Amino acid sequence: MEKATFGGGCFWGVDLTFSQLPGVTETASGYEGGKVDNPSYQDVCTDQTGHAEVVEVTFDPAKITYQQLLDQFFSLHDPTQLNRQGPDWGAQYRSVVFYHSPEQKAAAEATIARLTAERRFAKPIVTQVVPASTFWRAEEYHQKYLEKRGVASCHI
Repeated sequence: MEKATFGGGCFWGVDLTFSQLPGVTETASGYEGGKVDNPSYQDVCTDQTGHAEVVEVTFDPAKITYQQLLDQFFSLHDPTQLNRQGPDWGAQYRSVVFYHSPEQKAAAEATIARLTAERRFAKPIVTQVVPASTFWRAEEYHQKYLEKRGVASCHI
């Protein structure tokens, strides 16, 4: 099993999308990339901790590739919006790939280069590609939030 970590706005919809992919064995909503240990949702919402709302994905690379995860990530949110997705704004909603290996870093950078060359988006991609740091699991009420409520999506 391998890990992948993505931030694409509110973690609820990102979690739901990745959790439904064959080959993904587990997803968890949480916070990463900030300067405060064990932040709460309220801390992260102040936009002062530096954390992003992220989803940590555990996957079987024999069943789904990291590239397939990247392709899904770039199709489920707008990577051209700086520090926001839809009505949600703040650095915690930034588009970010936290890589866990040099291979993941290279794949993320190559994907951004390819999408840019293809002019897939009208504006420049602002997705950050940064090394994975400590993943702080979000409060239990955030885990599988949409599934618990029988909602299929929160994306606009």
